[in-house]
Amino acid sequence: MIKKEVQAMQQDVDKSDTFTADIFAEDADVSEYDALVLPGGTVNADTIRGNEKAHQIINAIHEAGKPLAVICHAPWVLINTGIAKGKTLTAYPTLQLDLENAGANYVDKTVQVDGNLITSRNPDDIPNFVDAIDKALS
Repeated sequence: MIKKEVQAMQQDVDKSDTFTADIFAEDADVSEYDALVLPGGTVNADTIRGNEKAHQIINAIHEAGKPLAVICHAPWVLINTGIAKGKTLTAYPTLQLDLENAGANYVDKTVQVDGNLITSRNPDDIPNFVDAIDKALS
């Protein structure tokens, strides 16, 4: 088995610890997952929104009606996958115009649920974000 090292970041741009991933996107089988959580951070979200395999997984989770939880800058990915259009979402405030230009309705709330989509603004909102994910999985 090939070790899959990933680089963690702190404050978006400073390298932190490295970790060994259990699986990478290209090896994931969506049928084995009940939900997907996309982490925030500008660099992380920007990397994910440029990854076509990640888009395939995100769209498959969404189309299956499974909870798709995105926080902070991760709603950028919803724009690139086409999921944002027509949805009511929250995100880090600087994404408001991006989401609106993509056809989403932006709201400034700690957590917003629209169907199977769960969005949140920032790390301060994590308790409400986690509660919404728990509720969706119950």
